[in-house]
Amino acid sequence: MYLENHTIALSALRIEHLDAFLAEFNEPFSIVTRRVYRGRLRGFLKYLYYEREVVGKDLAPLLVGPPVFNQSNPPKFLRPEEIQTLFASLKLNGPTQIRTYAMIHLAYALGLRPVEISKITLDDISFKKGEITVPHRKTTNPVILPIPDKTLKAIAAYALKVRPTTAHRALFLTSYAPYKPVSSGVVMYHISEAMKEAGLCSTPYWLRHSYAQNLLQIGRSIYEIKEMMGHENIRSTQRYLHIHTELMRKALFHETL
Repeated sequence: MYLENHTIALSALRIEHLDAFLAEFNEPFSIVTRRVYRGRLRGFLKYLYYEREVVGKDLAPLLVGPPVFNQSNPPKFLRPEEIQTLFASLKLNGPTQIRTYAMIHLAYALGLRPVEISKITLDDISFKKGEITVPHRKTTNPVILPIPDKTLKAIAAYALKVRPTTAHRALFLTSYAPYKPVSSGVVMYHISEAMKEAGLCSTPYWLRHSYAQNLLQIGRSIYEIKEMMGHENIRSTQRYLHIHTELMRKALFHETL
């Protein structure tokens, strides 16, 4: 009936038509009921594509409704102006601030988790190649990432100028003797404090989410983002695609999950 009223041929069906239909059809129903109807519609779309061959594309994976997009805890990220505010507020007046500066660069430019930052060793960094090996990830496979020039300089400023001289090979050490590798809690604390001083209501993980958003914006595939983020399951990576509906649909359309 909806297609007839809007003179839409079944063979010309597009995701925009489905969005408009569901916005109208689902209005009186609860979230649970809407989810049920979306599931049935996905099944019908698969039937039209795989069995009847009426439509030219499988639209079922693209049919994702507000309960997915508007999660209670969606990935939150910092916008460009907020990133600028954060870095502009950072001070380099002592070892602790220089260390925090390098940590924030790693979290934002490489999307590293606080625990991954805390476990980086001097042996993981190649200043000559401009690369870092991240062996301690949720996945079993280590990853080698290119280090942006500014991030490499931030690491060098800490490692070569203010890092305590000890037998420890960990990159980041505590600021006072006896020197030892920092914990993930220390990384989180100092990054959080820097964000508060910049006037940002955010957490260290927002920098990681911003990294994912940047990868998405420059056209990285969902599989590339999965590897660079160190996700074990591609479903975790898909959460970041929900930040931008149109880019998510483009990624899902060109790549079968």
